[in-house]
Amino acid sequence: MVQFYLPVDVSALNGGRIYNGPINFGVAEPIWSAAFFYLNFQEFGGYGRIIHMNNLAKKDLKVALVHDFLVNFGGAERVLEVLAEIYPEAPIYTLIYDKEKMRGKFKEKVVFASFLQKFPKWMKRNPKWLLPLMPTAPETFDLRDFDLVISSSGAWSKGIVTRLNTMHVSYLHSPMRFAWDMNEEYLREKERSGLIKIFSRIFLNYIRVWDKLAADRPDHLIANSIYTKKRISKYYNKECKVIYPPVDLEHEKINTDKKGHFLIVSRLSKYKKIEEVVGAFNKLGLPLVVIGEGEEKKNLEKIAGENVQILGWKTEKEIANYYAGARAFLFPGVDDFGIAPVEAMSYGVPVLAIREGGVREIVKEGITGEFFDAATPEVIADCVRRFMEKENGYDRQVIISEARKFSKDRFVREFKEYIENI
Repeated sequence: MVQFYLPVDVSALNGGRIYNGPINFGVAEPIWSAAFFYLNFQEFGGYGRIIHMNNLAKKDLKVALVHDFLVNFGGAERVLEVLAEIYPEAPIYTLIYDKEKMRGKFKEKVVFASFLQKFPKWMKRNPKWLLPLMPTAPETFDLRDFDLVISSSGAWSKGIVTRLNTMHVSYLHSPMRFAWDMNEEYLREKERSGLIKIFSRIFLNYIRVWDKLAADRPDHLIANSIYTKKRISKYYNKECKVIYPPVDLEHEKINTDKKGHFLIVSRLSKYKKIEEVVGAFNKLGLPLVVIGEGEEKKNLEKIAGENVQILGWKTEKEIANYYAGARAFLFPGVDDFGIAPVEAMSYGVPVLAIREGGVREIVKEGITGEFFDAATPEVIADCVRRFMEKENGYDRQVIISEARKFSKDRFVREFKEYIENI
């Protein structure tokens, strides 16, 4: 065992506090881990870094927002949108900004993109080509002028580096899925084998080390659900506050007596398990509408039967009409929360969901929806049949009332109170 005694900033490893004491490196530890650890040292003379909002002049507070990517508009981007309303003067920093894909969202905001923005469009729209550079990208943001930085992170943006007197609050949508509990599924989906698979595992090991260090950089963490809080505790060994995401429940009442179709509104990614729902409805022969964009769209169009519509992107007004006319909403993927199910419930639509993840905090079985225990076509089809048997027993006003627990106003109030009291 080799021991050093240095006054160093180990904020990436010590909850944002300066540590002035012995540092032990085990001889058996991997050299690259020690090197990575060393690169996070910054000498500050051993002064403690404990920041409170009470020490900052709130009326003159300079705030910045940081988000992983602005390349499509999903649940995480809805959270960012509300944060931008709370802090209207705050600029937004992001790894990649695709104005075309964002379709006017955040066009009134000042947006700074990382050096990844300079790469060709085909690389930016296939992030796997830029993956080795992504840990570096958030660390390059110059945030020295800000008193408060709020990161909205599902992977990278929590890894920003802030100055000594800047408070960093990170709203975590999820620990990095592909690096932790979904890493085996990620490798299977990419169909890697041989040497490529070996190097992929080595790279994922590096990503896990970076991600653990990055999770130690914020001064405060907020989770978007109890499920996410448990994952943060397991993978990052940290405690955090839970503030459920905002859902805009104020929409025009749409009178739709005919409830004709089942509905999915989602990013079309493999882990969302939409292919399995399409398989179930191919067998059931019932009408299914799928709204969303993503790499799985072509595959879904290929396997969909005549009763299944893969519509791609739709405007919010169009989506509202599909919500209002739905018999039930399906949510087959394991996710850390799930804004879309709450949106469906706000129209009085029951939700049929996997019995895993944050959706268990949203859906009450037999009251606002039904659960299924596995995302396979057979099990999903069985759940749909069970729902149809008791469909007339659902009280849509009760479902709407349950959705209001996740309102935008509630999020704004809780988030402001949290910031004011830390």
